Amino acid sequence: MLRTVTSHLSLDVRAPLEILLSVAVADGAYDRSEILSVRHEDGPLDVSEVKMAHGGRMHRVLTPAGRLVVDYQATITGQADLPAIDDVDLVEYRRPSRYADSDRLLAFARDQFKGLEGPELLDAVVAWVSGHVTYLSGSSLPTDGATDTLLKRRGVCRDFAHLVVALLRAKDVPARLASVYAPGLKPMDFHAVAEAYVDGAWHVVDATKMARRESLVRIATGRDATDTAFLSYYGGQLSIRAMTVTASVHALLPTGDSTGLVALR
Repeated sequence: MLRTVTSHLSLDVRAPLEILLSVAVADGAYDRSEILSVRHEDGPLDVSEVKMAHGGRMHRVLTPAGRLVVDYQATITGQADLPAIDDVDLVEYRRPSRYADSDRLLAFARDQFKGLEGPELLDAVVAWVSGHVTYLSGSSLPTDGATDTLLKRRGVCRDFAHLVVALLRAKDVPARLASVYAPGLKPMDFHAVAEAYVDGAWHVVDATKMARRESLVRIATGRDATDTAFLSYYGGQLSIRAMTVTASVHALLPTGDSTGLVALR
């Protein structure tokens, strides 16, 4: 499988700051060629790489005030290994977190999904979120968590993923968030999906059903959006002038999302 991805960010930096970017695809067994460019209006800036969990790679930039442009492009051939299984993850990803506040959803999850476990539970949670939450751009706040999404019944991809993760954790299933490039996604953007530990392996699910899971490319993985945001900054102020994301797959895949268990590779 051959996949190509790009992202472009144009930023106005109002005061000197530290920027952390999560736009590069995660390390994996696939062959990868890539270019990351961070350019200030006065010239290129130095970029340092920080290794994150599950192969993620964060890039750190110190920038003065002014216009900043970030460009990333990558070509990925083949697939990554199956997601590794670590006992620490199986503990960490059952706990509530900032945006996947599963401790507030215990009663709801246990009543709604009573008697279900394994793949049947996973399918039921994804089906419930897909059927009861409406995808609507701009309908949620950056501070919204899973409980907010359950009450509002609308959101964007990260809201869908947070709710899936929280409901699974409320049923004692390890679950986590992954940011991905998603070929076929409309509207195209950075995408968020959930991963669940079921039947002895990690499997990816997407309650938005907006992209084929087999073609997704992992960027970052963690407890929730706290760990997977494509842009974080400290010590100053900035605004996003423009952002463009593309992702395409060069392989013959059936239309629509498949059913069954799929690993994020």
